[in-house]
Amino acid sequence: MTHTTLSAAPRFNLQESFPLIRLLHPKQYAQAVGLSLVVGLAVSWIIVAAGIAPLWAATALTLVILLPAGFFKWRDDYRRYGRTIMLLSILLTAQGLHTIEHLIQWTQYHILYWTMRQSNGLLSPANAEWVHFVWNWLVLIVVLLLLSGGIRNIWMWLLLVVAAFHAVEHTYTFIRYQLILRELTAMDILNVTAQGLPGIVGRDGWLARSEWTRGTWICSIPGLTTAVRLDVHFWWNAIEMTLLSIAGHIALRRRMQGLQLD
Repeated sequence: MTHTTLSAAPRFNLQESFPLIRLLHPKQYAQAVGLSLVVGLAVSWIIVAAGIAPLWAATALTLVILLPAGFFKWRDDYRRYGRTIMLLSILLTAQGLHTIEHLIQWTQYHILYWTMRQSNGLLSPANAEWVHFVWNWLVLIVVLLLLSGGIRNIWMWLLLVVAAFHAVEHTYTFIRYQLILRELTAMDILNVTAQGLPGIVGRDGWLARSEWTRGTWICSIPGLTTAVRLDVHFWWNAIEMTLLSIAGHIALRRRMQGLQLD
């Protein structure tokens, strides 16, 4: 009598199938991250409920409380995988949080029907022209460092193009902001802000107003010259985060054998 041995079906491993999850997992710092998050949320709720600080300050405090665990996790990433993968881990985390902030702003405006001025997310003071300018140039620099470190695929090159245009967009709005601020100061108008100006794309942006593009096929592209600024930058960040995730996934899959992402 013969016996047929059935081989066990291969077990699906989420972290092996999606190495980004393995990279971003805090590993031995998971409890520290969880405890920091609980403490941060609890303290934030108390100080907001008691009227001690506004929501943005409580959000910033929570991020500060989480930062030490993140620092040690990224230090270990550097020791295990090197600078390039550590930078990928940091950028994925930072840009992920930044995209969530834009998603909250989008929800406030489109779902809760708040005004554009009210739809500032959880970190309202960070919704400033100089913050956007610095942030997006830092993102572009890190993308260049990732490329120079060997993470090169079509998705990373596409990310470079999108990040470069995004940085140019915020450079344009930052320069406009400074020029208008000087004009207001010269007229002794000091209590009016020039934040939230249109950029190159979107409603009242350069493409919509320029004599070179006005009335051309460019203006017929959905949203390119009609979307409000909040939507424009929501999609900028959503596209960047998508391209970064795909590029990182492909790069880590290619390196899994050598890096042993455990």
